[in-house]
Amino acid sequence: MSKRDEYITKMKHQLDELNAKMAKLETKAQAAKDEARDVYKEEMGKLRHQSKLAVAKLDELKASSEDKWDTMVAEMEKVRDAFTHSFHYFKSQL
Repeated sequence: MSKRDEYITKMKHQLDELNAKMAKLETKAQAAKDEARDVYKEEMGKLRHQSKLAVAKLDELKASSEDKWDTMVAEMEKVRDAFTHSFHYFKSQL
């Protein structure tokens, strides 16, 4: 497996893992009181949006040419890091 394929597989695994954890948090948020539930719904919407951005960036990364690979890796890591940070922040608020 090439270094590129390994990286793509690693990123996909990390995003899948974050999405699975996000689903667990959503279940927990649904059990919250009504007033808090609205805030959690809004935050979950933001997380879902970031998840979609990360998946789209991963698709871009897969389709990128070798000459743009380094740039795409850097962009992918920024998107992944932002998603991870937002996830951990939301989790800490529950």
